[in-house]
Amino acid sequence: MKIENLHQFLYQFFQSTGCQLSEPAENELLIQLTKDLDIALMNRPFYWHYMDKIGQQGNPMSLHLYTGESQNDPGKEWIHYGSPRLHQIFQYIQSHAKVTVLYEKLNSQEKTALYPWLVVNLKVEYIGKQKKEEIHSFGLQLINGTMISNMMTLLQDTDLGEIVSDYTYTITPLISPSSGFQRIFRYLEDGLAKMDQSWVTQAKKALDEELSLLEHFFSDKESDEELYQNEIMRLKERLEPKINMHIINAGLFYLSDQVMNKILH
Repeated sequence: MKIENLHQFLYQFFQSTGCQLSEPAENELLIQLTKDLDIALMNRPFYWHYMDKIGQQGNPMSLHLYTGESQNDPGKEWIHYGSPRLHQIFQYIQSHAKVTVLYEKLNSQEKTALYPWLVVNLKVEYIGKQKKEEIHSFGLQLINGTMISNMMTLLQDTDLGEIVSDYTYTITPLISPSSGFQRIFRYLEDGLAKMDQSWVTQAKKALDEELSLLEHFFSDKESDEELYQNEIMRLKERLEPKINMHIINAGLFYLSDQVMNKILH
């Protein structure tokens, strides 16, 4: 399965965790890991234990990832839905997820207002005959309620930090972050409701066919009712169409008018 904006998602993930990275070619990421990411992703506990024991910094490894639809070079690691590496990254994000507060870095001699944006990265799981995952990134302006999709990609070139720059000041949100989360979920749910529902029809058809076969199997012999009901439950868990949404991480980003105008136009 393909995560539609996997490349941008990975770029932002490694950038936000302090890694040095470049894009040597289309659908490729060359990443110099930090020590923390090396420990989390590269499975070298004895190496880092030894480095700590002898008082050395150690050398984190690098990754050369390919994010296209199929593997084109055995010299690069193909990362895709279902790959162990992507699973590792999701586990790392979930274990470190928190709501961060970041400010646009500006070198200005004039007073500049920074406006609050709630930025939320979500994972959407489609459960049915065929399973699929997508990553979505939304930004909600907490003054006027403007909603933006693909927010992290739009902010890719924006310099952000944890300290407010000189001559900048923040505008207090008029919309609470909790209300902002609800708006983002409603927006995503509305979009999902309008999408092609053929996958739902296919999943229901497959479930009905499997239930019919199951019923036929148990009707031909003295059936075990408990086993029969357990098999029905397993089929529904596997094939009944549903959508799950999970927050990966979120942040409150304070951005200037200039960045806002670039995002909106």
